[in-house]
Amino acid sequence: MADVRDVPIALRGGVVDRAYWVETMRRVGEPVLMAMETGRLRELMPIEAKLGELEERSKCTHLEAVARLLSGIAPWLEHGPREGSEGELRERFAESARAGMEKGVDPASADYLRFGETRQSLVDAAFLGLGMLRAPTELWGKLSEEGKKNVIRGLKATRGITPNYNNWLLFVAMVEVTLRFAGEEWEKERVEHAMDRHEEWYLGDGMYGDGADFHWDYYNSFVIQPFLLHVLDREAGSDARWAALRPAIEERALRYAAIQERLISPEGTFPAIGRSLAYRCGAFHHLAEMSLRERLPEGVAPAQVRSALTAVIRRSLEAEGTFDGQGWLRIGFCGHQPGVGEVYISTGSLYLCSAVFLPLGLSPESGFWSGPGMDWSSRKAWSGQDFVADHALGEH
Repeated sequence: MADVRDVPIALRGGVVDRAYWVETMRRVGEPVLMAMETGRLRELMPIEAKLGELEERSKCTHLEAVARLLSGIAPWLEHGPREGSEGELRERFAESARAGMEKGVDPASADYLRFGETRQSLVDAAFLGLGMLRAPTELWGKLSEEGKKNVIRGLKATRGITPNYNNWLLFVAMVEVTLRFAGEEWEKERVEHAMDRHEEWYLGDGMYGDGADFHWDYYNSFVIQPFLLHVLDREAGSDARWAALRPAIEERALRYAAIQERLISPEGTFPAIGRSLAYRCGAFHHLAEMSLRERLPEGVAPAQVRSALTAVIRRSLEAEGTFDGQGWLRIGFCGHQPGVGEVYISTGSLYLCSAVFLPLGLSPESGFWSGPGMDWSSRKAWSGQDFVADHALGEH
């Protein structure tokens, strides 16, 4: 495989970039998936956490790793190639994911993921649900009937957890829409509560508060905007009021995608602002989601987003110390930086970085993957090239 670092952006076609993304995704995901498949995730996965938090995090970190990884690679599992080396890897990963899920949702398994035992399990039950919605055939339809029953049991086990009064309301909503997707009775009022509060918390220019207040972090991307879109995908048709909200929510999503693209520096770095920086390139969950939807802002070409995200992946996942000797992620933003790990961060948490890989669910012939690389907004701006002026939502 060509080393992406040695190829100028203008000469780096989508074939080279896609091969790099697939290889990096393999490197991130393989230790988790292989341990899941053999029922040895608890045995093999190291647990790194803040001093004094190891015992508590060990109750939930395995569910975090599984759910976050699967939510990021799900579109590729569902829509990726069926032939060639990439197709072979996709099939192997899909089989491993299902085998691991069967064990992870089985209360009798040594690798049971302990749904409902900690508050954190609500978060990652929702990410697991998101993964199944993104891959309804590969991560749901092909499960055994017993596996499906156990998934439903695990999701329902989180209903007794009281969420924080912030983005966590969307985890509750995601659990409910996943249960409805699975053919179960859902508690629609929980979804309505999450949607209504986030409508109240919209602050302007494509940004929501995390609760009533604005926080300068990446939670609009980690959770809020992608989750809002997926809840709407499933439920806008069931309620005229939600359907009426959809154009505004999508317009905000476009604006926030434009902001995210401009946050990527010419070197592929981005501001180390706010909490949960240990999720690394998962900070661009939303830009990756909008790329997968092929709904990028006007004037932002898919190939320039591909080039920008390639640079982000390289900077955030190639730094020395990012992986341990067995290939597991370590706490850090750029390398191994334990100080970045808040009390809720542990090894499993780090696999939210996989959200950046969502566009692998697009065909290699799509606009995102075809054609040469392109400079993104900040590279144009800081190299003296002409570029499009930026405006707040509603400005002209």
